[in-house]
Amino acid sequence: MILLRRLLGDVLRRQRQRQGRTLREVSSSARVSLGYLSEVERGQKEASSELLSAICDALDVRMSELMREVSDELALAELAQSAAATDPVPTPVRPMLGSVSVTGVPPERVTIKAPAEAVDVVAA
Repeated sequence: MILLRRLLGDVLRRQRQRQGRTLREVSSSARVSLGYLSEVERGQKEASSELLSAICDALDVRMSELMREVSDELALAELAQSAAATDPVPTPVRPMLGSVSVTGVPPERVTIKAPAEAVDVVAA
């Protein structure tokens, strides 16, 4: 499941880090608690539009730019998710076992070992 709050938090964190700013600096400028901003960046809290506006102002980033980057991230995540859902899971290739006959040995005493490349028949 794709969570918008996680994508939004990732984009906010990248914006802040690109500017070389700390959580403390941005939280002070946006007038939001450091802990709350941290939770928003980690995708643990949903940010209101008022809070996003204050954070964008503190980062000197237009909200439309922020949302465009989030939209791009969302589109990529949706593509990856749909590709994973439609791609068949590869089935491991196993060697084909034909009929094996061992003369003079009771069947309960025959052990078949199947390593990756070959099949060995060992009479116990």
